[in-house]
Amino acid sequence: MPAQKSLWEQLTWTWRPETTREAGDSIVRNLLLHWFPAKATRRSISFGYSFWLGTISAALFFVLSITGLILMFLYVPSVERAYQSVKDIEFAVSYGWFIRALHRIAAQLMVAIVALHLIRAFLCGAYKNGTAANQNRPLNWIIGLTLLLITFFLSFTGYLLPWDQLAYWAITVGTNIASAAPLVGDQMRFVLLGGNQIDQNTLLRFYVLHCFFLPTLVLLLFSWHMWRVRKDGGLACVDGLALAQRREPFAPAKAKTYSLLGITKGRTVHVETSLADFDRLTVDSSPHLMRRLLLVSLATVLVCSLLALFVAAPLEEPANPRVTPNPAKAPWYFLWLQELVTDTTLRIGDFTINGALIGGIILPGVLVVVLALWPFFDRSSVNAVGVWFASERKAQNTVFLIGFAIVLILTVLGTFLRGPSWRFYWPWESWPQSPTRF
Repeated sequence: MPAQKSLWEQLTWTWRPETTREAGDSIVRNLLLHWFPAKATRRSISFGYSFWLGTISAALFFVLSITGLILMFLYVPSVERAYQSVKDIEFAVSYGWFIRALHRIAAQLMVAIVALHLIRAFLCGAYKNGTAANQNRPLNWIIGLTLLLITFFLSFTGYLLPWDQLAYWAITVGTNIASAAPLVGDQMRFVLLGGNQIDQNTLLRFYVLHCFFLPTLVLLLFSWHMWRVRKDGGLACVDGLALAQRREPFAPAKAKTYSLLGITKGRTVHVETSLADFDRLTVDSSPHLMRRLLLVSLATVLVCSLLALFVAAPLEEPANPRVTPNPAKAPWYFLWLQELVTDTTLRIGDFTINGALIGGIILPGVLVVVLALWPFFDRSSVNAVGVWFASERKAQNTVFLIGFAIVLILTVLGTFLRGPSWRFYWPWESWPQSPTRF
C-alpha cells in the first residue's frame, strides 16, 4: 500500500511528479498546467531554438502588471498633480524609485523582446503550415504582429504619464506624425488627445488606455496566441522532426501504446505531427518544461531588478507647452520613424514632399501590410518550416534582415547622431548651444 501523502505533497505533487503516470495526470488536474501538452519535444524546449523569447515577453508583462498595480495606488492622473505624484514616488515613497525603474525597464525590454520574438519566428519560417491538417500558423503570425503593435502603443501611452518635458514632447512628436495620415489623420490625433492639444483629456485617455484597455487586449490576444500554438501542434520545429522521422524507417516498440484505442487514424494536427520515437524525442512537460519556464521567468525578473538598481527612470522638469526642447524626440522605438520622416522630406523648388506622410505613414503602413501578408506569398516547401535560416528561404531572410538593419540604423541615427534642429552630428562633434524656443 502506497504511503499516504502529506497535505503539502497533495498540493504540490503536480509540479514534481514522481512517475510518468503522475506527470500525465498533473497536466489534466492542475488548472495552471492545463494549457500545456502532457509531452514536449526536447527540441522545442531547448534554449538554443526559440531562446524562450515568448516566455520572456510574458514574464515582462507579469512584472509590468505587478509594478503597474502598485504605481496606480500612488499616481494621480491630473495635470496639476501627476508630476508631483511621480516625484513623490521617486523621492518620498519607500523603494518607490525601484518600483518605477523596474516598471520602466520592463516596458522598454518588452518592446525589444516582442520584436525579437517576431524576428525569430520569421527567420525560422514558423509562420508556415507544415504537412498536418487544420494548421493555421499564418493566423497566429498575424496575432503576433498585432501584439507587437499593441506593445508599441502600450509603451507609448505610458510615456506621457510622468508629465515631464521628456514625456510631453515625445508624445507631441508622435501624435504629429500620426496626424499626417491622409483623410483621418487630424481626426485620429483629435481622438488620441481628446482635443486639439495635450491637456487633461489627453492624460486621462492615455492613463485609461495604458492601465486597462491595452493590457486587457494584450492578455486576450496572448491567450489566443498560446491556444493557436497548441492547435497547430506546438512550435514549428515539431513538423521538422515529424518529417525527418518519416524519412528514417523506425520500428515502434511492440509494448508501446500510442493511444487508448490503438493507432489513431484520420487527418488531425496531433496525428500527423505525432512522433513514433516518442520517448527519445520528448519529455514530460511536468516537471521538465515547468522547471525551464520557472528558470526563464526568474532570470527575467532578476535581470530587470539588477538593471533597475543601476539605471534610474528619468524625470525631467514639469511639462511646459511653451518651452520646446531642442531637439524634441519621439520614444526610442519610434525614432526610426522620426528619422524616416526627415529623410523623406524633400524640397524641389517651391514644392515640398511631405515626409510625415511618406516616411511616417505610408512606408510603415506598407511594411506592416507586407509582414501580415508574407506567409501567404511564401512558396518555400514544408522542409523549411521551423528551420533556422533554411537554405531555400535564403533570399527572403536576406531581404528581411536588410529591412531590420535599416530600421536599426535609423534608430541609432535618431538616438545618437541627431542634435539641435535635428541636424546630423558625428559622435566626436559637440552640439552648439542653441536657445530654447518659447
